[in-house]
Amino acid sequence: MPQKKDGRARLMTELGVESRRYMASYALFNQALADHLRLHPTDLQCLNLLGLEPGPVTTGRIAELTGLTTGSATRLVDRLEKAGYVTRRRDTEDRRKVLVEAAPERMAELGAVWGKLNGAWFTMFDAYDDGEIELLIAHMRRTVELSGAQIERLRSGKF
Repeated sequence: MPQKKDGRARLMTELGVESRRYMASYALFNQALADHLRLHPTDLQCLNLLGLEPGPVTTGRIAELTGLTTGSATRLVDRLEKAGYVTRRRDTEDRRKVLVEAAPERMAELGAVWGKLNGAWFTMFDAYDDGEIELLIAHMRRTVELSGAQIERLRSGKF
């Protein structure tokens, strides 16, 4: 039994090291892509998240998606609007609301850059069978949930 416990401890140590490398590599990739596009990394991720929304959103929703305050989200939208990535318009149903919408032509430019990089990611996943892909998807979903909870924890001051 001690051998199994030692194996688990070794695996957990290796997982800790590799997860730190993984997170750093993603952050550095995001920074490099943002630099290439002349965007702030948070602005790039906001565009990514906007692309997943079914339609235009409020600045409040952008704050929710990014974890930013509404004031910071407004400044983010200001930067994206100035760069031509988003437009603002009044909600036709509630004139008090302002909706933020991704500019299709700029998103197409972003998509073209991503398209040049994206094939390598999918080729990497060719090494996995369907069950492993399902495990990766489940892991990613759980990571998103845990990250959200940890962000909330850090920002609440109850850390």
